[in-house]
Amino acid sequence: MEQSISTVATDNRLQCNEEEYYKLPFEDKRAYLASLPPTDKIELILNDPEAKKLIRAMLPQELYWLFKEIDVADAMELLGVANPRQCVFILDMELWRGWALEEDKAVEYLGYILKGSDEHFIELLPHLDFNLLSLFLGRELIVTGGVGDLNTDEERQTDWDHTFDDLFLIKFKNQKHAQIIGSFLELVCRYDNRLYVALMESVSGEIDTESEEECYHLKSGRLADLGFPPYDEALEIYSRINPETFIPGCDKVLIQSAESTSLPRTVVAGNTFLEQVILLVDSDLFRMELNYLINTALVADQAHLADTDYMRAVVERVYGYLNIALEYLCNGDQGKGAEILTGEHLKRLFQLGFSIVLGLKLRADRLSDETYATGKALSGLKSARPLYYRGFDSDGIDGYREFRDLEDIQRMSDFLTELKG
Repeated sequence: MEQSISTVATDNRLQCNEEEYYKLPFEDKRAYLASLPPTDKIELILNDPEAKKLIRAMLPQELYWLFKEIDVADAMELLGVANPRQCVFILDMELWRGWALEEDKAVEYLGYILKGSDEHFIELLPHLDFNLLSLFLGRELIVTGGVGDLNTDEERQTDWDHTFDDLFLIKFKNQKHAQIIGSFLELVCRYDNRLYVALMESVSGEIDTESEEECYHLKSGRLADLGFPPYDEALEIYSRINPETFIPGCDKVLIQSAESTSLPRTVVAGNTFLEQVILLVDSDLFRMELNYLINTALVADQAHLADTDYMRAVVERVYGYLNIALEYLCNGDQGKGAEILTGEHLKRLFQLGFSIVLGLKLRADRLSDETYATGKALSGLKSARPLYYRGFDSDGIDGYREFRDLEDIQRMSDFLTELKG
């Protein structure tokens, strides 16, 4: 009889060793992996004979969170076996800064994809956005020729870099990208010649900013289906509201999304007022809304895979601002906090917490001081996303962190009052 996960994973004191893990049924493996920190999880997955099946069973968001928590080498190994839907989601999350496509990042990820097998490339290729490929290649290539075209004397005499089919002549605009893009085009030409011809014909025409806008909207539509808002909509969470006139709503209505969500490993252990209240109201719908708020913050702050520390800071900011808002409204009354989380949208509570922190920034902007510690504290407050100077903590570390609670707000407020006086 196969061992059940209930005997090894439901109790935090029990652990499943590697040999026991490999004997578990597939669904029990997934449940056990969900209980592990990322580094332990990735080690078990990559050594598992069912690694590909386990990876492809993850939701795109779930796999992306895992990407965020492990080193790049392991992340790219996962990318090499991820299914097309997962790969497209990761590309949509990583290749854009606001409304602009990052070409260097696109080349970087193209290189990661090429490190996988030809079978994986062939599977992924039909799912890549043609408009995005056309836009990207149009910025990287000069193309002439084509089916039925006769190259002019001037074109024949131009120093072209390559041709993959003796029809289209190609020149690379950026030689440092030439090897990766050339390898990509060679595979496209070999495995999907119709796509190759269509791309070359598109690139040989004019590519304008409307193409980038179209690609952005298509990308935003795909992400919206998975719980990630467009960049311009995401920025709304940083809208300022007046804390003194804020009245929490009581008529929130949430609709279960088509797909379940997967939160990153974050602290909900009852250590803060927010966490204590979450334990009272936790539900699938609440976690769906919280996950969407975290996704929104990641989009608004452009938290990318390469900067996992910043990604964690954004998640901490979400929890911190929500905690500050609840403490501000509830004065320690957990019952009232439960009513507010049940009735008011988390987005508005985030805006309230942000506005309370922003009040410190507006005060700090009018002050200056040349002493080291005071200057560091002011510099953190003057940031676009104000930061708390850790020199005020008991450990006295010279650095910054996100604001966590009203005690942080009060301490920095007292500091500004004293400095002004």
